[in-house]
Amino acid sequence: MNPAAGTALAVLLSLVSAAGYALAAVAQSRLAAASPAAPDGRGALRALLARGQWWWAVGLNAAGALAHVAALHYGPLTLVQPLGALTLVAALPLGAYCARRRVTRTEWRGALWTLGGLVGLVAVTGPTAPGEALSLRESLIVAASTAFLIAVLASGRLRGSGGPAARGLGHATASGIASGVASALTQTLTAALALDLPGAEPTWWQTALLAVLISAFASGGLLLSQAAYRGGLAAPLAVVNLSNPAAAAVIGVALLGETFRAGAWGWLVAAGASLVAARGVVLLTKGGPAAEPVPTTVTAASGPAQASPVGEAPLSAVPVGEALLSAVPAPPAAPEARPAPRTTGLGSPENDPVPAPVAG
Repeated sequence: MNPAAGTALAVLLSLVSAAGYALAAVAQSRLAAASPAAPDGRGALRALLARGQWWWAVGLNAAGALAHVAALHYGPLTLVQPLGALTLVAALPLGAYCARRRVTRTEWRGALWTLGGLVGLVAVTGPTAPGEALSLRESLIVAASTAFLIAVLASGRLRGSGGPAARGLGHATASGIASGVASALTQTLTAALALDLPGAEPTWWQTALLAVLISAFASGGLLLSQAAYRGGLAAPLAVVNLSNPAAAAVIGVALLGETFRAGAWGWLVAAGASLVAARGVVLLTKGGPAAEPVPTTVTAASGPAQASPVGEAPLSAVPVGEALLSAVPAPPAAPEARPAPRTTGLGSPENDPVPAPVAG
């Protein structure tokens, strides 16, 4: 295949990959909005795995990953990686269309800022030459430290008292880091299978351990992204796309001897691109549609000519009829007219409300 045809095929496959990831993100976001709780408990996870929409999202993620790998086979990393950033641009209108609303101007600005920062990061973080693979010892150290960092991010200790948006960004960061580490470990597993791993030749159980770690981080990243989308779609997706190459860059610079392109200028470009992307994430966090005010007080009739206020409990996500039926207190039952007790002697008149005492 000539270079022009290979480049065109790489671009096409990159667009297919971005579309697959975008559709998967929208499906996960809609599933997260419809789920009563985040999939972090045993029962919730079982319920999530029973949903067909979840498996559609898994299949779309897998299709996007395969298309991305195929694009890297036909095109250079400097072309394929920036095109992968189009996932955010594609997911934003798709999510808005499914929610039957328009993309706000602030969301478009945030997407463009994030896209520019992500392209800048990818442009300077790619290695100038193929890097070496991690050794088994380095792989275990990376896996252990990453598991600890993911546990801290998922537990909320670094976010303080944040709302759903802050919790979503924490889960999104953990998801991107998990996916980036899974990619680095996949490179190590490939080198181990080719018997080209640094250090001693790996045994079968060491290779199997690498495969288990890759599966754990890949599936963990998918579940973490599902939890992240409970706080929205655009901002968590942007953070996932940013933290993934950032984690790979940290591993490459710290353990594989890689460095930013253009030397010291590359570090400056990376810092500036990070600030640009952070600005985009902030805009995406604040650019969603404003929530409609929810009535907190309802007046319901409790008698023929008297109205009594219902409590001040919010009625969000509850139909008005059901809210009224469940919130309006039942009117006090009218006292039943009891017949006067029959007595021997003087009887009470039937229209007397209280029976007359019996003498003697």
